[in-house]
Amino acid sequence: KLPTMKMLLLLTALLSAALLARAAPPTCYSRVLSLSKEITESFKELQTSKTVDSCVETLPKLYLDIHNYCVLAKLRDFVAYPGCDRVVEVNELKEKARSLYTILISYCRRDLVFLTDDCNALEIPISPPIEHS
Repeated sequence: KLPTMKMLLLLTALLSAALLARAAPPTCYSRVLSLSKEITESFKELQTSKTVDSCVETLPKLYLDIHNYCVLAKLRDFVAYPGCDRVVEVNELKEKARSLYTILISYCRRDLVFLTDDCNALEIPISPPIEHS
């Protein structure tokens, strides 16, 4: 009877530890960071897709840096852009951009620190670092 009880206690402790490890909610910063990366990647895919409407070429550029104060204006401009309303992918991207804007100005307003306000930096795609071999 005692070994069964020890096994049961050990199993309960392991399950509790596993649940606690997964239960930690994302921070505001991590949520904003992951959503901005997701939006930027979706925008890149949309621009390179051959099957999407030609109006996509007229969309405002969408390179996001949540450390740049100008990201708020960039998101507002993108969401308000009148073109491409007939393209489902653009509407989905606008909805994600609207969500990110809402999170930035409402939920994370006091948690974020903007390191720059260089609006021109958001007009140029960020290139990944070049690795030398």
